[in-house]
Amino acid sequence: MNRLTETVKHLLIINVLFFIATQIYGDQMYAWFALWFPENSNFQVWQIVSHMFMHGGFAHIGFNMFALWMFGGPVEQYLGKNKFLFLYFSAGLGAVLFQLGGYYFSYSPIHNELLNMGLTGEQIIQMMSDNKTIEGLTDLQFQKLQEAFPIYRDTYFSSMVGASGCIMGILAAFGVMNPNAELMLIFLPIPIKAKYFIPGIILLDVISAITGQSFFSPSNTAYLAHVGGAVVGFIVMWYWKKNSFNKNRWN
Repeated sequence: MNRLTETVKHLLIINVLFFIATQIYGDQMYAWFALWFPENSNFQVWQIVSHMFMHGGFAHIGFNMFALWMFGGPVEQYLGKNKFLFLYFSAGLGAVLFQLGGYYFSYSPIHNELLNMGLTGEQIIQMMSDNKTIEGLTDLQFQKLQEAFPIYRDTYFSSMVGASGCIMGILAAFGVMNPNAELMLIFLPIPIKAKYFIPGIILLDVISAITGQSFFSPSNTAYLAHVGGAVVGFIVMWYWKKNSFNKNRWN
């Protein structure tokens, strides 16, 4: 059985405490600590980090904490506490960068088109808040609005919670450490080497991000966050391993 390392233990405790608080205070916790789309008035700078300790349900936190224990312990033993924390939060920030980049990719063109139609920013916010259109639009404007607005509204009100980006970074780092370690999915009990298993999981997330088709995750999963966390985790661990970081541990 994996040894529960000190830093992983503290991360588990913090995540569980946030989850208990969420069960007590409900939506207020999500308003404060989930990562909201930056154009939304709910957005606060601290959410860039705080959302990593928030989860959407028992299954969500259960799976993430199991993965943190399973892969985080060996990675922390290999890296040491300080480098492990750097990897963990770097992967989480990579997840934020990728996911928000994806949001802006879909949001900005529609926002600009709405402004070009003659709508003001205040009118657009009013439409989203009141769920009704503005009077005086031409038929063409109304048609364009109907086509574009649902995607725009969903992006504006989007929020992100979970340690999944951090976990994907840890998983990618584990794969760099142990490329021939055999891993299995719970519902597909076939051993696959980490050097094939982990890129396969990332590829599925990329496909899901592009197509919206979910394979093994809920449909509301932030797929680009998974990809961003894994990419950053891989790059960081690959760089350290290539440069023999064990000779200069941050203990």
